[in-house]
Amino acid sequence: MGNMISTYGDVYSYEILLSEMFTGKRPTNDIFQDNLNLCNFVKVALLEQIIDDIIDPILLRGREGETQMNNITCNERQNGSVRIQECVVLIFEIGVACSVEFPRERMNMSAVMIELHSIRQKLLGTNIRRQRLQSTVSHPVS
Repeated sequence: MGNMISTYGDVYSYEILLSEMFTGKRPTNDIFQDNLNLCNFVKVALLEQIIDDIIDPILLRGREGETQMNNITCNERQNGSVRIQECVVLIFEIGVACSVEFPRERMNMSAVMIELHSIRQKLLGTNIRRQRLQSTVSHPVS
């Protein structure tokens, strides 16, 4: 905002991108009035632990036919949804760390990538193992 161009500004922009993708809201959304903006919207939700209210509902829906295709039980689907919510909270926390007021205190992109990779492993790790197990059970190696 009126300062020299730097990677700190890019990191701030990345926070906007993350928040936009995971809330489903644009920074220009009508709900952002007065001092409320997309960054503050996410920060308040994290502080008040009301993340369920801001996560884009599309992220929590399963794909059509997923239950039949993968024989996923209700408990497994609920556990998957909880895991998705936990990961989205971690992503929002990364976003908040990218948008702190003082640019030099913002998380750098190397750290962001390490954290995002860790979240990816947490989210996909169990699914990958379950798919491998189902594949092995369905098609045992002779």
